[in-house]
Amino acid sequence: MTAAASTVLPHRPADRPLVMGVVNVTPDSFSDGGLFFDASAAVAHGHELLAQGADIIDIGGESTRPGAQRPSVEEELRRVIPVVEGLAGTGAWISIDTMRSEVAREAVAAGARIINDVSGGLADPRMADTAAQTGAGFVVMHWRGHSHDMQTRAVYDDVTAEVCRELADQVGAAMDAGVLREQIVIDPGLGFAKTAEQNWVLLRHLSALQDMQLPVLVGASRKSFLSRVGSREGQAVAAEQRDFATAAVSVVLAQAQVWAIRVHEVRSTFAACDVVKHLRGDS
Repeated sequence: MTAAASTVLPHRPADRPLVMGVVNVTPDSFSDGGLFFDASAAVAHGHELLAQGADIIDIGGESTRPGAQRPSVEEELRRVIPVVEGLAGTGAWISIDTMRSEVAREAVAAGARIINDVSGGLADPRMADTAAQTGAGFVVMHWRGHSHDMQTRAVYDDVTAEVCRELADQVGAAMDAGVLREQIVIDPGLGFAKTAEQNWVLLRHLSALQDMQLPVLVGASRKSFLSRVGSREGQAVAAEQRDFATAAVSVVLAQAQVWAIRVHEVRSTFAACDVVKHLRGDS
């Protein structure tokens, strides 16, 4: 499929954001590492998320939690391609979560329709060319470095302005490589080279991202900045118990009318979106 021939992004419903369900095919992701490492388990989980209403399934074979080490290209391909193939036949929108152009290209050939690159094209100089040549949707996330040291880069004078400016540079580089504007989605990269407070600041200023006139994807699901939300004893809330806080953030995102919300737990996200819909009187 060529970029010129493609209509590459799913349409956002009028009454809610799209819901992107996460399938991590990894042994070490921060909240569900190892649960879906087997391809058959990952495919089954993808079917479960689709049955719950997910609009997009995001399949990833590399953990990007702080401190994570990278798998080889061969290992990443071994993890994700059977899962993409196993879910592509459903007709659902499949997204490949990868920073590697080789993985992106093979995943698109296997049926993925969106490349979700958390580095926004910075980790692999061939990624933008791949997005341009395949015509796949291209999620450009704000990024300052790999997981092993990204939190040392969380230094900003004005986090909102700098994230928007750096994202604009990444989008410009992608378009210079031939990616069409209608292929591009932007993501502020919550948790990536951001402190907890910087994540909250970005959520308070989503309008600045939307002023860039591109679809906005936000992934807050179970991230560490939510670890104190709901705690009454000063103890950090475990990642797998942060779905209540995630749903609350999803209310904010639905109110802001972002393009899509990336989550591990789909049902509570739809409930959050329904609350906003009822408040608006759209029911």
